[in-house]
Amino acid sequence: MASILRQLTRTIRSPIVQNRVVASSNGLRFKTTAPAEPKEETRPTVRKFDPAQREQLKDFGQYVAECMPKYVQKVQLTAGDELEVLIAPDGIVPILQFLKDHHNCQFTNLTDIAGMDVPSRQFRFEIIYNMLSVRFNSRIRVKTYTDELTPIDSCNDVYKAANWYEREIWDMYGVFFANHPDLRRILTDYGFEGHPFRRDFPLTGYVEVRYDDEKKRVVIEPLELAQEFRKFELAAPWEQFPNFRNAPAASEEIPIKDEEK
Repeated sequence: MASILRQLTRTIRSPIVQNRVVASSNGLRFKTTAPAEPKEETRPTVRKFDPAQREQLKDFGQYVAECMPKYVQKVQLTAGDELEVLIAPDGIVPILQFLKDHHNCQFTNLTDIAGMDVPSRQFRFEIIYNMLSVRFNSRIRVKTYTDELTPIDSCNDVYKAANWYEREIWDMYGVFFANHPDLRRILTDYGFEGHPFRRDFPLTGYVEVRYDDEKKRVVIEPLELAQEFRKFELAAPWEQFPNFRNAPAASEEIPIKDEEK
């Protein structure tokens, strides 16, 4: 009995070692830097990566790029085992139609459409489509980009679920979706000014809504602040996250064939 307890104690105290993952840093315009140094993962709460699954995702990403070389600009793995396909803005409808109807894909569920705003980029808005294949129990993420003036083709004819998602992105970010059947605000009021999720949108907004006792109704007036905002200094003299200072990048680029060559 004592020997069994000692063996159990040694097993519990033994460290759990993760597989090494080599990741590379890249940006939206496909500028790739040198790969980071691989490190052994010793944190027991981090999920282990499946090498076979990673190879399958890489092969499928290359397959999509070979089938649609006109629109696919880059394929990458993020977070270890999440496949992303970066495409040109004019390829939204063809790519989504391909991923939905092709017998090797069958991504019939559009789970979400998200937006991201990075004002420093030439094309500041990034549109992210998350899709699920029930047939193969797999997920894929499609990304494209645009600016304040260039519209994006609506995928409402491909996925009916895109109707409200695209209205939400139009309301929050101001990205215009061409050929949308009913592109109206969905979360803010119809007379709302601006788009709240833009990084240059003021925290206080432009107008305020209040109930007027004299007029006996809700009124919209220009915003007036009784006092100035306090200024907060967020810079700290000490390192807040030393463990993440030299952390490897979260994405790995998958090589695809270049038609120009």
